[in-house]
Amino acid sequence: SAPPRAVCLSSHTAAKLSGQVLFRQYYSYGRLEAIFYLDGFPLDNNQSGRAIHIHELGDLSKGCDSTGGHYNPFRVNHPRHPGDFGNFFPKEGKIRKYKTNLFATMFGPYSITGRSVVIHEQEDDMGKGNNKASLENGNAGKRLACCVIGISIAKSQCLHLKADSKEIFICHHSPAKNP
Repeated sequence: SAPPRAVCLSSHTAAKLSGQVLFRQYYSYGRLEAIFYLDGFPLDNNQSGRAIHIHELGDLSKGCDSTGGHYNPFRVNHPRHPGDFGNFFPKEGKIRKYKTNLFATMFGPYSITGRSVVIHEQEDDMGKGNNKASLENGNAGKRLACCVIGISIAKSQCLHLKADSKEIFICHHSPAKNP
């Protein structure tokens, strides 16, 4: 059978950011993969990076401010907790990134499903800022955009992009049912 997939569509944003983050994980003990397909950043290619994190809650009742803190079920210092995805550098107003070997999971009690993805205003300092906030959230700054991670049930989904000098196709096809 096909691996479980989750999707996070940017839906609650004060900034003009939009896009999706697709997640896939083959086995409960396997590593999570994600594709970040985001638009609406300033067109200046010399801008600083943007931190992207998983946050504890999928609550958008007060926009991105109600998503809670970084998802950190094991209470480890930044940047090695499951909610930390690092820094992303927009090019021509877009982020196109494929990441593998993420510490988060879509299975069991620590699943990211139902939580949120948050795009921050600044780069993540990776816990090197010599203050408490640095160890908790990397001093990543204001929350620009967010979305809730939900299970994808589409019969066929494909995303094709060029990221990190690679051409990537990620597809999910539900098995055909016998008549």
